[in-house]
Amino acid sequence: MAHLLEGIEPDDYGRRYGDRELARRIAPFFRGRGKAVAFVVVAVIVAATAGSAVPLLLARTVDSALEDDGDGRLALLVTAILVAGVAAWLLTLLQERVSGTLAGDVVLALRERAFAAVMRQDMAFHDAHATGVVVSRVTNDTQAFATLISLMLSLLGQVLMIGLLLTALFVINVPLALVTALVAAVIVAVSLAFRRAARSASLRQQQALAEVNGYVQETLRGIAVARNHSHQESAQAGLHEVNDQWFRASVRLNRLFSGIFPLLISLTGLGTVAVVLVGGHGVDAGSVSAGEWVLFLEALALFWSPLTSIASFWSQLQQGLAAGERVFALVDRESAVRQRDRVPVPRLRGEITLRDVHFGYDAGHPVLSGVSLTVPAGHTVALVGHTGAGKSSVVRLIMRAYEFQKGGIDVDGLDVRTLDLDQYLRCLGVVTQTPFLFSGTVADNIARGRPGAGRDEIEAAARAVAGGDWLLPLPQGLDTPIDDGGRNLSTGQRQIVALARVFLQNAPVLILDEATASIDPLTEAQIQEGLEALAADRTTIVVAHRLPTVRKADTIVVVDDGRIIEQGDHATLLARGGAYRHLYDRYFRHQQPYDDPADAPDIRSAAPAPDREESVIDGHRV
Repeated sequence: MAHLLEGIEPDDYGRRYGDRELARRIAPFFRGRGKAVAFVVVAVIVAATAGSAVPLLLARTVDSALEDDGDGRLALLVTAILVAGVAAWLLTLLQERVSGTLAGDVVLALRERAFAAVMRQDMAFHDAHATGVVVSRVTNDTQAFATLISLMLSLLGQVLMIGLLLTALFVINVPLALVTALVAAVIVAVSLAFRRAARSASLRQQQALAEVNGYVQETLRGIAVARNHSHQESAQAGLHEVNDQWFRASVRLNRLFSGIFPLLISLTGLGTVAVVLVGGHGVDAGSVSAGEWVLFLEALALFWSPLTSIASFWSQLQQGLAAGERVFALVDRESAVRQRDRVPVPRLRGEITLRDVHFGYDAGHPVLSGVSLTVPAGHTVALVGHTGAGKSSVVRLIMRAYEFQKGGIDVDGLDVRTLDLDQYLRCLGVVTQTPFLFSGTVADNIARGRPGAGRDEIEAAARAVAGGDWLLPLPQGLDTPIDDGGRNLSTGQRQIVALARVFLQNAPVLILDEATASIDPLTEAQIQEGLEALAADRTTIVVAHRLPTVRKADTIVVVDDGRIIEQGDHATLLARGGAYRHLYDRYFRHQQPYDDPADAPDIRSAAPAPDREESVIDGHRV
């Protein structure tokens, strides 16, 4: 059946955990819930004791009925059977309710722990793993593990009942008890032998389900593209591929479980036949009383029931254990971005220095090679260059989104790897090219810049961008609801909300990663004035595609092929006639009005721009 799992690969951060390790890891989640745990334990013990007493009392009742001497013992035994049965039922009911609530509390805490683990991961983790796959671990797998906890609490009482009954059976009749114990041992051995294969198959099936979730979520997020007819066909083909992997994994899992359950039932049937045969001969020979024989026949049903229940729930048990492995593998994964210390971060001045920084998203593909750059506090630096040159990688390293492999980055003279990461990140105001808005209102999204900010502060931040004119088209102003991801707002409006969020944050360092690249000229003009006010007395690093932003920078840094090849202000770099001059003529020159027509390029005589591979300025490929 190995071919059924072809194409389903485990996650690169997956780990294998033994049952004891899983039990040790889940135990801390029960702390603070001692009363509920104690009640469940007591209820399980009492219910198991009452349940196992029923066949013992029934055996005494049969013997008393055959020897009825009219002393009322028979009525007392019947009453005791009724009381024991009701007590076992009532305590089991209460135990199920309390354990259900207990399992819900545990899964809530476990889900929060898993979500926290996702939030602390570096961007390399999120680049490598589809969102839907990660979501499946946080939601589906934690729920499956909660089901395991409920099943284990439920089966605990049945296992305890087995122990009590087996002890009683050995006291009453050793030969019959040995037959029963022998069959039980065979059943347990078969179950344990089956466990490893079932756990592995369950892991693969859940991994395949996570891949389906991830693919569907990714496709729906790109539904505008997928609606194109040709893309619909390819999207359907992709779904068929991942769905087929899930189907094959499910078939293998089903085959395993469909084979083990009939085998266990057959073994319990053979055990029943053996006990009836041996017990019948004992009754006939007079070595076993009628009551004892009834006791064994009645106890058999109670004795086999927990074993068959374990068989019935075996698939859920293994899926729950596999889910626990997946959840704790996520919780235990260490971020690639590791801080060496947690030095408190005061209000930063904003001097940033990169020293011979080398970085690659993977070992075989370097992105930055020997980048050295100093950004004085309060200065604005614009990074320019072709797509893929490494501009965004520079700012992402400063943001600690990724870990660099060599060199160093200092902030105000301190190694960025020694700072308290949470405090450091709060000192960075970041606006990306495609800002993400959360569900809620426009005001709620701005307030994320500084949780706890008052309404007046939110309104002031909103009006700091374009004088607040951008609020006029919104039907409810700051209280306008935001759809998923901000789909009901234009790209420019989403960008302005993100900028207002940074205004409210009031961070000493601003990082604008192509923040105006997707904004129309009119909207850009609206926010340019606000950007200048925001950047005043702050260190600002801009990944720029717009000439107004580039020209006003204190320093322009030209990045090409992972290296810095030029630095200087706009006028100096133009006069030098190097790589920046080429970029300016090719990308920026047309963005400015010309007071003197002689300054305008002669479009009629301009030669076609060469491809990037053919563009070489002063020996540098740009």
